Amino acid sequence: MTTAKLRQMKAAGEKIAMLTSYDFTLARLVDEAGIDMFLVGDSASNVVCGNLYTLPITVDEMIFLAKGVVRAAEHALVVCDMPFGSYQVSEEEAVRNAIKILKESGCDAVKLEGGEEILPAIRHMVQSGVPVMGHLGLTPQSVNQFGGYGLRAKEEAEAEKLLHDAKLLDEAGCFSIVLEKIPAALAEKVTKAVSCPVIGIGAGNACDGQVLVLHDMLGLNTGFKPKFLRHFANLAADVKNAVGTYISAVKDTSFPNTEECY
Repeated sequence: MTTAKLRQMKAAGEKIAMLTSYDFTLARLVDEAGIDMFLVGDSASNVVCGNLYTLPITVDEMIFLAKGVVRAAEHALVVCDMPFGSYQVSEEEAVRNAIKILKESGCDAVKLEGGEEILPAIRHMVQSGVPVMGHLGLTPQSVNQFGGYGLRAKEEAEAEKLLHDAKLLDEAGCFSIVLEKIPAALAEKVTKAVSCPVIGIGAGNACDGQVLVLHDMLGLNTGFKPKFLRHFANLAADVKNAVGTYISAVKDTSFPNTEECY
């Protein structure tokens, strides 16, 4: 999968499927299932590290996680999030961190949150040969500024700014844009207004593709239940049952049996 192929899929009306992943073992299964894109998301701060927010995770931690996903991805394009603080300080530092992530992880692209305010950094990255995915709407790195994870761009002024930002990101050379938790009608308008593929999460069905957190859609994370999330499996129950069965087998000495001993 390449950024050029993604544009071809948009032009042909073929939907793009994207999932987060943070480790080799699960990523290998997801890649074998035929996923188009991986996002090594800073949501690893929540899912992997147990933090309340995405803010604490570092560049080096993101690189460590991305390496495993890259090794697993024989088909899918791998995008790595640039974590909070890695691109906000200065344009020069943003480009340096983007190049570091690409060089050390082996991923195909980076993702940044924000619009016009980070445009100089995005332009510089693209000019330097770094493929960039944008991210508008609910941007979790700005949770303290927003005051929560509520629906974004409900009001006309914010909706107009989001559309304006999306056009700027497209013109700056972003190969794709994620729209998170915005009204479906606005997402449809944005998708039609830009040339690059638009990937939605909680942004309706008119986007060029969809992304979910793998652990959420597999039903491993049972405490997170936003309206946009569909559980495609109930692995939390399966894992608990398997572990319970293992514990019982150890305690009643039925594991290991004679065939499982050397």
